[in-house]
Amino acid sequence: MIVYPNAKINIGLNVEARRADGFHDIATLFYPVHGLCDVLEVIVPQGQSEPLRFTQSGLAIAGDVDSNLCVRAFGLMSQRLELPPLAVHLHKQIPMGAGLGGGSADGAFMLMAINEIMAKPLNDSELSVMALALGSDCPFFLRNAPCVGRGRGERLSPTAINLHGMHLLLLPDFGVSTAAAYGGVRPAPWTMPIEELLQLPISQWGSALSNDFEPTVFAMHPQLAELKERLYASGAVYSAMSGSGSTMYGLFAEFPNLSVFADVAHRLVVL
Repeated sequence: MIVYPNAKINIGLNVEARRADGFHDIATLFYPVHGLCDVLEVIVPQGQSEPLRFTQSGLAIAGDVDSNLCVRAFGLMSQRLELPPLAVHLHKQIPMGAGLGGGSADGAFMLMAINEIMAKPLNDSELSVMALALGSDCPFFLRNAPCVGRGRGERLSPTAINLHGMHLLLLPDFGVSTAAAYGGVRPAPWTMPIEELLQLPISQWGSALSNDFEPTVFAMHPQLAELKERLYASGAVYSAMSGSGSTMYGLFAEFPNLSVFADVAHRLVVL
């Protein structure tokens, strides 16, 4: 079985409160980006004795293999089900630590792939509990459709927001520490709920839908603030940082002038 874990962007991100369990309550719109994805192959090989053989290619992944969310997803599933030996290969194309949710997508798609191979013994609610154990963004990728996320991000409400046909320019690729990004935020709910702000025309999102991580991350990486200005100057109808960074993105109604961004790593996809 081959599946394609895709990226996501956050449209608006309000860190509402710190929780007693060490996590944070947030409010955000998760929007899937199907034009940027990893490749995950999961097979039941003949004659393999080890429970899991995991290999990877593409972008280098920091940390030891046991911390990879695909490997952790296998561990969670093996606690619930009697699994056959599996051979898994991950080809990594979504940048790590960039706020695009690539690792979370890999883990969630691994859960779904194993469940499919095992003839779907686990229901959506059971998979959601396991996904949240992997990471706060993981439950979103089980739905993989535009949703407002609350709580840690696992309380998901479908939304009618539709950006189909818009051009999404993503830049650049270096990673930002999530812990450092959260460390500079002073949690507080916005005066208007994100659901109401999303009903505004996209042309007004720039002044209404902010990302609470931007002040902290921009202070650490001033070039990101400059990139946001360049995106707007180049015709973006909305620009923001995704998640805790560092990816800046711009939404364009028409094909953007990419020559303006020739000096930075960039990806253009059509939503």
